[in-house]
Amino acid sequence: MTLMILGLALWCAAHLFKRVAPAQRAAMGDPGKGAIAVFLVLAVVMIVLGYRQADFTALWTPPAFLTHVNNLLMILAFYLYAASGAKTWVVRKIRHPQLTAIKTWAVAHLLVNGDLASIVLFGTMLAWAVVEVIVINRAVPVWTPPAKGPVRKEFTTIAATIVVVGVVMAIHNWLGVQPWG
Repeated sequence: MTLMILGLALWCAAHLFKRVAPAQRAAMGDPGKGAIAVFLVLAVVMIVLGYRQADFTALWTPPAFLTHVNNLLMILAFYLYAASGAKTWVVRKIRHPQLTAIKTWAVAHLLVNGDLASIVLFGTMLAWAVVEVIVINRAVPVWTPPAKGPVRKEFTTIAATIVVVGVVMAIHNWLGVQPWG
């Protein structure tokens, strides 16, 4: 679990670096983007390997019906993430659709995973996303919603959501996890 915790710390630090130390990040220039990207990839590898290697320590047993709640929340999370790159109606209502997607993803997984490693992983990601929103909102307190985009973006976002849900379900099945219980 140590590897996962170190990966989570690296993930949080790499993402918050720009907001917490803007002068240092600006001094790195464009090459700094590549360095941050390398740290983020390394963080993801550490998180995945650490999570897979962690001992299973059950803390609670989630009731079966939460699987359905999880699945609905995951569809919402994928939609929010897909919508973040398009000028859909939701990005005019929610200031941080990607971070809202991460928070939704984390809560969904906390509902159906009662082991220590999952709680550390998804709890940390939830906390990071909340802190990220707070830090961004303090740095840039005024938000102007984007202009309305074309209707086709709504359909593209829905289509992308369906495709990604299918791919993620296939990956979960391949890993031996049945997401639709």
